[in-house]
Amino acid sequence: MSTAHDLLKQHRAMPLVAILRGLDTASAVAVGEALVQSGFRILEVPLNRPGALECIASLTRALPAGTLIGGGTMLTVDDVNAVHAAGGRLMVSPNCDVRVIRRAVELGMVCAPGVATPSEAFTALEAGAHALKLFPAEMVGHGGLKAFKSVLPTGIDLWPVGGITPESMAAWVTAGATGFGIGSQLYAPGKSAADVLVKARQYVQAWQATSGKV
Repeated sequence: MSTAHDLLKQHRAMPLVAILRGLDTASAVAVGEALVQSGFRILEVPLNRPGALECIASLTRALPAGTLIGGGTMLTVDDVNAVHAAGGRLMVSPNCDVRVIRRAVELGMVCAPGVATPSEAFTALEAGAHALKLFPAEMVGHGGLKAFKSVLPTGIDLWPVGGITPESMAAWVTAGATGFGIGSQLYAPGKSAADVLVKARQYVQAWQATSGKV
């Protein structure tokens, strides 16, 4: 059985997280299939919209086994339990809550809590986090990311989230980003799977050009 570290390692070549806030159950599979077709392999469905758990369950059943699917805006231990029960193996949160991180670690999930300060980052890592979501990225900035890199252990996955565009990715990678979370620029309620596919390909191509990973 793959561990959370193994799962994360498998996805480092394409560490783009599709944040599907407001995804509806009727279009979930079509949107998920479009993302996988484009090259995305990590999908997050935030829990602060109706139907999120149902979407996670549908995506888990329909998409290839190598796809890492989970929940976002996971604020409580109950959220972790519910996402895991729905088949999700990714925990993403906007904040650093040690209880939530530790429960996700216990269940073998890949944990990417939100941090905005070095103190939060070290607290998250001590609790077992596998990657750090830098949120909001606009507030942390390139200088902030460079400062994180200077004090954190080597090899920590750092994913800026908030306002990321294909054009802005290169500067973030130069500052030390190893992946990204991409939300409304990629998907918003009502956007068709065809439109998601076009936009997702732009992000994949930008990542490949920036990182040199194809």
